[in-house]
Amino acid sequence: MSEHPSTGQWQLPGIVSGLRSAREQWRTRNGRSSGEQGGRELPSREALRQILEQLCGALFPMRLGPVDLREESEDFYVGHTLDTALTALLAQARLELRYAARHGNTEVADVDAHALRLVQDFAAALPGLRVLLDTDVLAAYHGDPAARSVDEVLLCYPGILAIIHHRLAHHLYRAGLPLLARISSELAHSATGIDIHPGAQIGQSFFIDHGTGVVIGETAIIGERVRIYQAVTLGAKRFPSDESGTLHKGLARHPIVEDDVVIYAGATILGRITIGQGSTIGGNVWLTRSVPADSNITQANLQLDCEGKKAL
Repeated sequence: MSEHPSTGQWQLPGIVSGLRSAREQWRTRNGRSSGEQGGRELPSREALRQILEQLCGALFPMRLGPVDLREESEDFYVGHTLDTALTALLAQARLELRYAARHGNTEVADVDAHALRLVQDFAAALPGLRVLLDTDVLAAYHGDPAARSVDEVLLCYPGILAIIHHRLAHHLYRAGLPLLARISSELAHSATGIDIHPGAQIGQSFFIDHGTGVVIGETAIIGERVRIYQAVTLGAKRFPSDESGTLHKGLARHPIVEDDVVIYAGATILGRITIGQGSTIGGNVWLTRSVPADSNITQANLQLDCEGKKAL
């Protein structure tokens, strides 16, 4: 067989050899010297993308399903789509659990059976997740005077796409499939600019208006009927580490936002602090301490407080 015409132009044999060497070095340093000889061992972003698209269609068939769907065939479409999506999800769950077992991150005796139970539980939770998502859609409709209908909200609002992904991802995260959950969240992040870690706990009737640049950390807890705007960060103030400099994992390091709070654009709220029920946090506020219920925090009153002229 003759040499591919571009091989000489790009000096590919040497590059391929160099890349193989880099892979081998990485695998040796990280205890992966055997490579992935049995094939790909990690879940696939593209597979998750298709699964999530199918799940969105099954949850909202007449809005996010196929263009030619008719109401009389709704149940057939939902059943067929769920069968396809859940079967594919099961394959991805097995990949994650097998990977975790190979690397000593799990002690599950029968990985395949455990994956099946997890996906069965996920399937059973879908009706409840649909009811919960309905509260989010209504919150967006009632919270935005520009929204003309709930259908417009569902079809157009990036915050709704992000929260659909989050509700699904959060269930996977709590079930013990954190990698699938994180991939699901990052797919929404890529599409919307809204970064919600799947570990974050979010109550019903949650509305993100506009959305671009929103960041919600892993251990954040958000109550019911909370509304936030673009470029809001619910983040960590610091990252404790051990003597070797390794970061401690799993610490509660993100804010608690109680019910009926509104957080306006550009606000940055850091650390394990509590924003009391019914509070309003103004635009571009930088907040690192708790505030009581019904607070109205603005840049102006924070500045006065820092100067000792006025207490919150």
